[in-house]
Amino acid sequence: MDSDFKTSFIPKKPLAEERVPVKTRSFGLVSLIAGVIFFATLLAGVGVYLYKSSLTSQVAELSTSLARARAAFEPSLVETLQTLDKRLNASKEVLALHTTVSPIFRSLEDLTLKSVRFTKFGYEVDPDTNRITVKMSGTARSYTSIALQSDMLGKNKYFRDVVFSNLQLDAAGNVGFDLGFSVDPAYLNYSNTISAQSAPSSGTVPQSNN
Repeated sequence: MDSDFKTSFIPKKPLAEERVPVKTRSFGLVSLIAGVIFFATLLAGVGVYLYKSSLTSQVAELSTSLARARAAFEPSLVETLQTLDKRLNASKEVLALHTTVSPIFRSLEDLTLKSVRFTKFGYEVDPDTNRITVKMSGTARSYTSIALQSDMLGKNKYFRDVVFSNLQLDAAGNVGFDLGFSVDPAYLNYSNTISAQSAPSSGTVPQSNN
């Protein structure tokens, strides 16, 4: 047997090649997205907390300022102003219900003819409607003057049911009469009267010599 023949049991080449596992990119991308979402949620939570803290601080500062403003007013002064306000409101209510007859005299002054003279004046107030009924007496130069005077009084839209009665001719040729009419309460309201006096005048009614 040839002694130079050598047998080796160590394989010179690997029987099977090692397979190295290949890492996929999908796992890394999911981790990246999850990390971004986590940090975004964390930042949002911190922002909400800081915003809430800021609002709480502002509310506290406003409450403190309001308390200081209230303390700046003296309680006695506030009570005095409240009492004054009640008195002013009560005065307004009284004026709203108050009536005056001065508008009647102003209208009679503007509407009475030179040929007519009034000798008596009186009035009555209806407690239910506050309507005033005026009763007057006087004399006129003629029956024509009375007719014209009736037309003149009718120019005032607040005078209602103007009636001349008890016409009597005296020895001098003058005609005595009684006069009655009612007046709309709105015309005699004190507040309306003050407003009318402050408004510019539109002129007087022309007079007649009849």
